Amino acid sequence: MELNQVTLPVKDMDEAVQFYLCLGFTQIVDTPHYSRFSCPDGNSTFSLSLENDEFENHSVIYFEHQNLEKLCQNLIDKGVIFEQQPMEQRYLWKEAILKDPSGNKIKLYWAGENRLNPPWKVEKRA
Repeated sequence: MELNQVTLPVKDMDEAVQFYLCLGFTQIVDTPHYSRFSCPDGNSTFSLSLENDEFENHSVIYFEHQNLEKLCQNLIDKGVIFEQQPMEQRYLWKEAILKDPSGNKIKLYWAGENRLNPPWKVEKRA
């Protein structure tokens, strides 16, 4: 299997679309209640779904970028506000944290070889 996409709830579609375009994604579906984006690298996509009711999303979406510091600085120069600048984590990933206009938590990160092969890797199958 391959992961197709993740869909995030949003409160204001226009505001959310502008935010993700600013991050560098390409919009491939555009409706008043649903938008879909392709990532700059690879074949991954993600989408936004307009929610009329109040919501609280506890999921975290991760976007990987090899030159994390440069990406974050470019986004800061565009006015994007980070909750955390790129920082080494105990699990061997460097992460920056921000939220989209609807409060969805986003981590921009670089893990290199540790993404799929951390020192504590196991391979369990049924």
